[in-house]
Amino acid sequence: MNKPEQIWSLQDAKAQLSEVIRRVQSDGPQIVTVHGRKTVMVVPYVERQDDDQTGAELVKILEKSPLRELGENAFKRSATDITNRQVEF
Repeated sequence: MNKPEQIWSLQDAKAQLSEVIRRVQSDGPQIVTVHGRKTVMVVPYVERQDDDQTGAELVKILEKSPLRELGENAFKRSATDITNRQVEF
């Protein structure tokens, strides 16, 4: 069973990159923060064998993502989210 992802500061992740990679392989996704904000997730590389298997592996990885808690509408944008600005030529 995979453990919850560990959170690493960028400085620690850089200094201990081998350990971060080892943890990705043994425990699953690892989070790296920049200035205290979750910025990137390091996930295992999945060798592409066929589309069905790759899709299933990707689903497994994404299910472990802490972003899943935001819900399915978290990244949808509406037309009202877009603002226009005047540009002079």
